[in-house]
Amino acid sequence: MSLSSFINAMPNIEAYRAATQDELRDMVRRHIALARSLDRSLHILAREIDQHAIDEQIEGLFSRFPGQSRRPALFGVPVGVKDIFRVDGALIRCGSLLPPMLFEGPEAECVRTLRDAGAIIFAQTATTEFAYFEPAATRNPHNPAHTPGGSSSGSAAGVAAGLFPLALGTQTVGSIVRPAAFCGVVGMKPSLGKIPTAGVVFFSPTVDHVGFFCRQVADISRVMEAFDPRWTAGGNTEHLGVPVGKYFDQVPQETMEWFEGVVSTLVAAGVDVVRVPCLGNIEEIASRHRDLIAAEFALEQDAWFKDYAHLYRPATRDIILKGRTVSETRLAETRESCTALRRELCEIMDGYGLDLWICPSTLGEAPAGLCGTGSPAMNLPWTHAGLPVISLPCGEGPGGLPLGLQCIGRFGEDHRLVDAVLSLESRILMRGPK
Repeated sequence: MSLSSFINAMPNIEAYRAATQDELRDMVRRHIALARSLDRSLHILAREIDQHAIDEQIEGLFSRFPGQSRRPALFGVPVGVKDIFRVDGALIRCGSLLPPMLFEGPEAECVRTLRDAGAIIFAQTATTEFAYFEPAATRNPHNPAHTPGGSSSGSAAGVAAGLFPLALGTQTVGSIVRPAAFCGVVGMKPSLGKIPTAGVVFFSPTVDHVGFFCRQVADISRVMEAFDPRWTAGGNTEHLGVPVGKYFDQVPQETMEWFEGVVSTLVAAGVDVVRVPCLGNIEEIASRHRDLIAAEFALEQDAWFKDYAHLYRPATRDIILKGRTVSETRLAETRESCTALRRELCEIMDGYGLDLWICPSTLGEAPAGLCGTGSPAMNLPWTHAGLPVISLPCGEGPGGLPLGLQCIGRFGEDHRLVDAVLSLESRILMRGPK
């Protein structure tokens, strides 16, 4: 099978679990060959792949699980890991120029959980500097002249390009949902705290979420089962809310036309879609969120910034300096506003009988150029509230680049959101967006 054919025929997660040792080694080596070939132009990886370490992981898996019937859900699945997660036996740099010794520590709890579930820690992926706005060199696999989004640039692009079928990322504003949409893959940002953040280099501990990228919605439950032993199926998609008002007014006309086509498709498939006035104070929410993350990032970086300020790039340096101006009173207020917004949005859902919210994942297609990573405006309020979100690939924009449908569920009801989005996916694929 050629490498191009391998991308198009990417095995699903179950295929890795069912492979013999020779088959799995061959599958993984194809991923390695593809990564080495494409990374020269797409710059997805934070550092070179260690094939010896990967071979050792494969041997260890078959020693631990000799019988196929006892293999865990993610057995043999190669995983990309954003370069802010501590990984045993590897250095991380957080996309920065700071000495890697500063970031040493125990392996991230979520990485360890994936290992326990049988996953292969395959590669470390490029990120914007400290998961903020200074972009990595990563390019969008659909058009290398366009950004893949940030900050989980390499993770999203790597899944899109077929380097691995699963990758870890983080979201502080829009760093999972936005690159997922730009790269045409599925992005899952669980409820705040659903996946543990211990061992991740924090940006803003109050709102940092760990999430992941995969190729199909059906893979999400396999991953979430590793983090939640009580994970169960079940969810409705009969009543969807569109959050109209000042928040939604940010969406450009051409993206609105695409979105209304998606809505028409869902309505024709029997789904009830309600326009709900919501997030009328979006400017205030955004201001609070910006102050919150700036202040917490400044606190996180304080010790390092004293000695290495000259190594920080301009956008990162600027947010640290801004964060130092945020008062303790303002910081406390912004932290409290997260739970207040969560409560408000869930009360609105209850009042209208909504199963989930839907809206565009981004303002439009991935922008041209690599000097920025696109706007996270459509993601900010849901991140501030800590609600679970899935970005579902859903057609293309006028430039031929992917667009994503952002689906938002109730806090703590991630399993219902996943099943609801599976249902939406099947209805959209059955009829096709208009």
